[in-house]
Amino acid sequence: MDGLRKMVCLVDGEHYIPVTKSALDTLDSLEYNEVVAVVFIGGTEKLRETSTEIIEEELGRSVHFGPDHHKIPYDLIEEMIKKYDADVVMDLSDEPVVDYSKRFKIATVVISMGIPYEGPDFKFYPLIEYDLLKKPSLKILGTGKRIGKTAVSAYAARIIHKKQYNPCVVAMGRGGPEEPEIVRGDQIRITPQFLMEQSDKGIHAASDHWEDALMSRILTIGCRRCGGGMVGNVFITNMKKGAMMANEVEADFVIMEGSGAAIPPIVTDKHIVLVGANQPMINIEKFFGPFRIEMADLVIITMCEMPMASPVKIESIEKFIKKINPQATIISTVFRPKPLENIENKKVLFATTAPDSVKEVLIEYLEDNYNCKVVGTTPHLSNRPLLQKDIEKYIDKADVMLTELKAAAVDVATKDALKAGLEVVYCDNIPKVIEGAYPDLDDSIISVVNDAITSFNGKK
Repeated sequence: MDGLRKMVCLVDGEHYIPVTKSALDTLDSLEYNEVVAVVFIGGTEKLRETSTEIIEEELGRSVHFGPDHHKIPYDLIEEMIKKYDADVVMDLSDEPVVDYSKRFKIATVVISMGIPYEGPDFKFYPLIEYDLLKKPSLKILGTGKRIGKTAVSAYAARIIHKKQYNPCVVAMGRGGPEEPEIVRGDQIRITPQFLMEQSDKGIHAASDHWEDALMSRILTIGCRRCGGGMVGNVFITNMKKGAMMANEVEADFVIMEGSGAAIPPIVTDKHIVLVGANQPMINIEKFFGPFRIEMADLVIITMCEMPMASPVKIESIEKFIKKINPQATIISTVFRPKPLENIENKKVLFATTAPDSVKEVLIEYLEDNYNCKVVGTTPHLSNRPLLQKDIEKYIDKADVMLTELKAAAVDVATKDALKAGLEVVYCDNIPKVIEGAYPDLDDSIISVVNDAITSFNGKK
């Protein structure tokens, strides 16, 4: 038995039973396979008899049936994986019993159990996670890119720091360093000139760990990654080294920060999941959106304002999350800019990654709350050519470049502004809870932290 893959096979009644039996026999004949369970997931078109006993007799195997031949028994699949301690699920079914949507739902069930889900031309691997951390921890991950993970990570770090938990952030990005690097945001003054010096050395000084360090004034560890799979795995990353460094630095709590839809490959005690209300509903409700949401202890929905998301859409997202993860706390938010330096009575050129559709809202917020005059904006921090065009258009009208620390914020926005003699001020994005009956965001974050500490201490 050693070395065999214990396989649960999914079959349907849209194939003639002798054909299905042949496929099962083929799988069982492979020296590395052992078919330990067969699960009937629906369909009756090719069945001469629907009797359980006759189907089992014709297949020559015990077959497990759900309560309804016309519905996929997701719970039964999970039960069989547990019962037989399966190593893989092989899907021998086909349309119309399963479609793309149902296959992704099966995949979510299977990979959540920590094993692969395979078919004739696909294989979904479970999330790779290394159990390395020797401190309490949480993971911040998202259902997509540009939905505010770094902003929330930096915000959470500040809230945690205020509670004297002494956190550090380990972040991975597509522009991260070859070897994980420590940025002592708690010790150094990160000025525009300092970041330009780093950029001139070839460092991506707007990488997420630099943003975390600047916004939260804490120790951060920067890592890199390339590639992002549908489940959330990456092709390469040095985050394992970053996690081991987190074990050694002067920090008592670790925040592992995801990148895009990629998930940090490190086991943590708790999870905060970000969902962008600006995302298409299909990306949240289908594919591996539910897989990520099911991981959450706290779900923060971002971008919850028109025109990115209507109140009806926000309500739909909240209802869907409650349905598939009723234990998670759910809070809907918007982001608002917060300059790190005084911009009162200044003429401001504002560079952001926020979409142009919310430009007027952000301008009004800055002018009302910071007594400045916004003379120009650009939403193109992540598009260098367009960013440079916008800077050229407005730079003679401004005396301050206000920019988020993202993408081309240093090597284009900061560089061009300093060259033109402008003051450069960096800008944080603060999550603010929208109107409604929502829990307090700060209290909810600390609750997750306390639960993470309790969970960690329980493992000792």
